[in-house]
Amino acid sequence: MDLGLKGKVAIVTGGSDGIGKAAAISLASEGAKVAIVGRTQEKLDTAVSEIKNASGGDAIGVAADVSVESDVKAMVDKVLGEFGQLDILVNNAGTSSATTLEQMTDEQLKVDFGIKVYGAVYCARAALPHLKKSGAGAIVNTTTPGGKAPNPGGQPTSLSRAAGISLTKSWAGELAKDNIRVNTVCVGVLKSGQHRARWESANAKDSSYTLEDHWKIVGQNVPIGRIGEAHEAGDLICFLASGRASYITGTAVNVDGGTSPVV
Repeated sequence: MDLGLKGKVAIVTGGSDGIGKAAAISLASEGAKVAIVGRTQEKLDTAVSEIKNASGGDAIGVAADVSVESDVKAMVDKVLGEFGQLDILVNNAGTSSATTLEQMTDEQLKVDFGIKVYGAVYCARAALPHLKKSGAGAIVNTTTPGGKAPNPGGQPTSLSRAAGISLTKSWAGELAKDNIRVNTVCVGVLKSGQHRARWESANAKDSSYTLEDHWKIVGQNVPIGRIGEAHEAGDLICFLASGRASYITGTAVNVDGGTSPVV
């Protein structure tokens, strides 16, 4: 299926690893020019090489802290200087943080909302004039099923992801007149750098504990029977950003192997 992405330009935040990198590979494979964003240029450069090798497409890496609005503005300007347009924004930056009300600190709350909520707002705000010019712009926000149905001890991520789902619905209604579609992918447990780091920590204490053991344990409570792959979210992000999803906006799609108790 041709997704009609040839010649489109996409920004993917949190694009140096995991879901962001997977989405970038999918977009570039479909002919889009992709700018991945992260805080560390070295990691971005490595990811750009991987994206180009996997897709045969065009990609650049732009270092920026999405929780700092001036960084975001400079990043968007750099992408426009390189590619001349902007059609797609994927707000994917953020890591998981989970604790209880009693244990959660103001700093944890500030950092989490800074990246996931303020970062999404800053990126959308900077991208908006160019998405309007596109005539068929798309924003895809990465959130989690916990933003719909939070578990105990899921703060602050459940809070910030609920905000991301709310922004998605609001923006979809506001921007429809400009033919800009806005959707969110609610991602469950997937193979990621965060989970790999947890395995590395456990493996340092017990060398017999393999990565495959870790994936099996992490995925054992997923109804579909396994942990997800990053590309399974990345491919959906790519589809939602494409013209093939031209009548889909304001939706929140679970990619979680059936874990969420709500649709």
